[in-house]
Amino acid sequence: MLQGKQSWVFANKPVILAGAAVGGPFEANGSLADDFDLLHKDLWLEEESYEKAHKILLEEACNKAVKKANMELSNVQFLFAGDLLNQMTPTNFAAEALELPYLGVFGACSTSMEGLALASFIVNYGGAQYCLTGASSHNAAVEKQFRYPTEYGGQKPPTAQWTVTGAGVGLVSNVGIGPHVTSATIGKVINMGLKDPFNMGGAMAPAAVDTIKAHFKDLGRDPSYYDLIVTGDLGKIGRQVSMDMLKEQGINLSEEQYQDCGLLIYKENQPVLAGGSGAGCSAVVLYGHLLNEMAKGKLKRILVVATGALLSPLSFQQKESIPCIAHAVSIEMGGN
Repeated sequence: MLQGKQSWVFANKPVILAGAAVGGPFEANGSLADDFDLLHKDLWLEEESYEKAHKILLEEACNKAVKKANMELSNVQFLFAGDLLNQMTPTNFAAEALELPYLGVFGACSTSMEGLALASFIVNYGGAQYCLTGASSHNAAVEKQFRYPTEYGGQKPPTAQWTVTGAGVGLVSNVGIGPHVTSATIGKVINMGLKDPFNMGGAMAPAAVDTIKAHFKDLGRDPSYYDLIVTGDLGKIGRQVSMDMLKEQGINLSEEQYQDCGLLIYKENQPVLAGGSGAGCSAVVLYGHLLNEMAKGKLKRILVVATGALLSPLSFQQKESIPCIAHAVSIEMGGN
């Protein structure tokens, strides 16, 4: 059901039956290493290229999620997924290998929640009984496309962020036990004129603020409804900017209540500059760490606001500013 201007409320409360997170060697040394289902020792994954390794990440996460739900992959009706590379090539090839009906989703680093919102909508209205949804990224493959190959060794400013090597996937259904997807707020494209590709957090913060505001307005809620509000990958810069902007508009979030996936995933002593990023960032944190915290009873209601910078090599070369977007999904234990 549409509620307000840009939110869906899911009366049938789709269930996330299982989640799975797969990561690389840098994630293995991070703060959330224990929440991953599989961690690789190197970036190649025994493949010939980083892009082929990227493809394997999503395949593994999908298979892990289905296995954790004690199901067969053949029971799944649809796959909603995407990544950051040209035309989502790794995801397309993974979908071929998985042999599932596939809807490619691109929202840059907001892809994880765009996919979860769409999968939940389809399941809520009887379009499917089981859907896989997720997102992935690979540090070396993404750096090569959007900035410089890591072998180049280029200096980065303090505002830059470290692209996560990982894939996070959830299995959404209309039956079973698990946390419920209760609502979703679809964001608008917000462009504040920033052009610096090394300051994604600052560029995306206004989009996160716009979506959080819309969510509270559409559903008639305030921050006290949630145990945790977590943005996708704003990092240190973007998180602070968004907190300041929300405060200016009368929405006060505490440091503990409002966190960011890009700051949760790595340790303080890891050289990630302003934090983690990438389409896989919010995906692995949600489908690994946050679902585990909900299963332990530490969290009952969360709002995940995945943020995406919708630039491309083409738009950057033509000196365009960076349009950004954020999608929010509320997940609740018991669905109350």
